[in-house]
Amino acid sequence: MEQRKHWWNGKWGRVARKDVYLRTSGDQWYVEQRAGGSDGVSHFFEYDSEDEALDMVRALLNGSDDWRELSVRPRA
Repeated sequence: MEQRKHWWNGKWGRVARKDVYLRTSGDQWYVEQRAGGSDGVSHFFEYDSEDEALDMVRALLNGSDDWRELSVRPRA
């Protein structure tokens, strides 16, 4: 599975931190919504197209948080 994008709400700490990830594997696209940092709780969504997955990402990023896109390091 390849991670394509990562967004973070700019807040630190288990209670406040939220992350959204866009990943792909073959023809499938995956969105992960995580609350609470690396040990937090995740919800996963699976899509047949990048456009559908990006629609979900936009919906998840909508709100009062100050979302930031974090760069993804290319695989060596």
